[in-house]
Amino acid sequence: MFDRSRRNLLSRRRTPALQRMPWVVDEDTFVDSCTRCNKCISACETQIIVKGDGGFPTVDFTRGECTFCTRCADACPEPLFHPTTEQPWGLRAQITPDCLAQHKIECRSCGDVCEVQAIRFKLQAGGVAIPELDTDVCNGCGACLPVCPASAISMFTKEREEK
Repeated sequence: MFDRSRRNLLSRRRTPALQRMPWVVDEDTFVDSCTRCNKCISACETQIIVKGDGGFPTVDFTRGECTFCTRCADACPEPLFHPTTEQPWGLRAQITPDCLAQHKIECRSCGDVCEVQAIRFKLQAGGVAIPELDTDVCNGCGACLPVCPASAISMFTKEREEK
């Protein structure tokens, strides 16, 4: 068994939680029950699931987007996923102040790849269009992350919506 709390015993800084696959149960259950068989890694159609800390699978959005294909959940031999009929996760994108448009440089890369149109651009008189992200529409697929030339998009976890 892998005790994550001991890893930071001598470190004052807290490491951020790793991003798991969509529909994954809570982190403690995942770490206790995941056998690190890598079936989810092999099954991922976009190859964004990689070995993370301790050999546990994690999502790397710099490699691409999640298509919510359910292959990772279907391939897992352990009961580590919520039903795929539920919301996949509470993950959402956020645009940081490093955005090129915030610095008066025209760029719409993120909006061009956003299938659900969570990123729209507001025209500015005498300036460039500024991206506005609707976190209620964003599904957290991560498509906007790897295309951003300024690495100005990050992901955050919005509280999981209960049904």
